[in-house]
Amino acid sequence: MSVHSLASPAASGTQPYFERHIFFCLNERTNGDDCCAQHGAQAGFERCKSQVKAAGLSGPGKVRVNKAGCLDRCANGPVAVVYPEGVWYSYVDAHDIDEIVESHLKNGQVVQRLLVP
Repeated sequence: MSVHSLASPAASGTQPYFERHIFFCLNERTNGDDCCAQHGAQAGFERCKSQVKAAGLSGPGKVRVNKAGCLDRCANGPVAVVYPEGVWYSYVDAHDIDEIVESHLKNGQVVQRLLVP
């Protein structure tokens, strides 16, 4: 692999396909251990996806809402992570998701109260 192929989009003068990605851990453990799926992760994912679309934030050059397997932050679950910033959130209800969409995904402001330590 050449060094050129590892360059960031900004370094190569191109724009990334999506400005931001938000990944929701939807992992379900079959052994009974605590996991994000047991704490409303699917509902959080669906709420975020619908709110991003309703706000006109979805599509190329904007925001992509993704499902993910285990993100290895089970103790803080349910969790989501926003890239390229690498900001980790824990959420409990639709209000939290709405705040992440409005504040971070729309306006670029981290929601401090929902950060995973």
